[in-house]
Amino acid sequence: VGGGLELALAADLRVAGENAKLGLPETSLAIVPGAGGTQRLPRLIGTARAKELIYTGRTLDSRLALDYGILQHVVPAGEALGKSTEIALQIVKNGPIAIRAAKEAIDAGIEATDMTSALEVEKACYQRVLTTSDRLEGLAAFREGRPPEYEGK
Repeated sequence: VGGGLELALAADLRVAGENAKLGLPETSLAIVPGAGGTQRLPRLIGTARAKELIYTGRTLDSRLALDYGILQHVVPAGEALGKSTEIALQIVKNGPIAIRAAKEAIDAGIEATDMTSALEVEKACYQRVLTTSDRLEGLAAFREGRPPEYEGK
């Protein structure tokens, strides 16, 4: 709730226990969310929903936060760290340069004012990974039916 949610909104992915409550109640204290909540929440769930949550100061249970798209996963209480670790372990199996490039393409694309600019960023990111050793390793591993051994090169 409050600053904790604002911190979570800065993350790429969010996992919470089923007993979690999420919201930005600052307006009920006559202040404004001041750590990115007024900017990140609307980009994540849409302007109207974000305005309702911020204007009313209402908190959501984890299931509704999942439905709204604030959370990607809701797990039994006490299991959020385990689920987060599971996701992280899936991510680190992939090419690190490709992960960074995908993040850059997504983040810059969302901020772009038009689709043409967004697609140009994606194209540049794609072209950058084409020249990596990791790309060659990924293709070879796929062809040979083995797990890839990426080096971040």
